[in-house]
Amino acid sequence: MNEARVRFREAMSRLGAAVNIITTAGAQGDTGFTASAVCSVTDDPATVLVCMNRASRQHDIFQRAGVLCVNVLAPADEEMAAIFAGQPDLPMPERFARGSWLRLGTGAPVLQSAAAALDCRISQVLEVGSHSVMFGLVQEIHLGAATSGLIYHRRTYHRVVSGQPA
Repeated sequence: MNEARVRFREAMSRLGAAVNIITTAGAQGDTGFTASAVCSVTDDPATVLVCMNRASRQHDIFQRAGVLCVNVLAPADEEMAAIFAGQPDLPMPERFARGSWLRLGTGAPVLQSAAAALDCRISQVLEVGSHSVMFGLVQEIHLGAATSGLIYHRRTYHRVVSGQPA
């Protein structure tokens, strides 16, 4: 790996980001992955973007399904974040068996314990470098009981607790 790429990755590790599990329901069943490359685009119409490596085993499943759910993780979901990041490397059915899920309009799995979930139809996909940038038009929103969050910073998870000053 060249030095510029190494330095870029180190710089990005210093950018704290929310931890999310991105899910879809495809012809081969439910699939998902952990992502921090997620952000809002606009609130009218409500749109988010999700970046996914095109080399991912799940990439084509998401493309064909045309739907995704952004599950914004709460502190209690840290173990789920690791599981969907592939540690340990479990088959998808076993990953999903570790949590409680519900379905909204698109049919993509919604993690019940998530702080929030954005159920989306993929409206556009842009290819940038090694990744696909998927734009999701929000169809439904599930607000969980948790109001705190989980972030990824310096290659580790950190719990953000509501009511504590920065």
